[in-house]
Amino acid sequence: MKDFKLLKRCDRNRKRSQRRAIYCPVHGCYLHSVSQKYRLFASHPGQLQQKGIGRQNAKILIASQTAVLLEDEWLEAFWCDECQQTKWYRVEKLNKNSDKNAGRSLYSISLAPPQLWEQAVGVDETRGNPSVSEFTRRHSRMVSYKNL
Repeated sequence: MKDFKLLKRCDRNRKRSQRRAIYCPVHGCYLHSVSQKYRLFASHPGQLQQKGIGRQNAKILIASQTAVLLEDEWLEAFWCDECQQTKWYRVEKLNKNSDKNAGRSLYSISLAPPQLWEQAVGVDETRGNPSVSEFTRRHSRMVSYKNL
């Protein structure tokens, strides 16, 4: 009985940070992070309205800032031991306003659709610079003896 109380007290007073409690939606096993976080931003008032901000306030925010960082949402790749594969998920931190000592954070995850990458911060355009023509892009990849 004493060992149980000591273990419980040790866990309660532990100062080291805990692993994030993010689990596979299919198998329920722990997911291992294998990438950096790609923060999401909103560039349209409708995206902010989906987050619970009023229509008028959303329009004012977008008009003044062009893009608004979504604090507790990001894209991240995780490895599942059961699936044996890496998948990209949209992660949302649920208990946003709780202080750090109140307990572990709760997360909601869902598979990231391809359109979501357009809202990610720090991601290169997949199709290249949109202001460069297809002719220029194609010829920049061509290897000729003059370039060597």
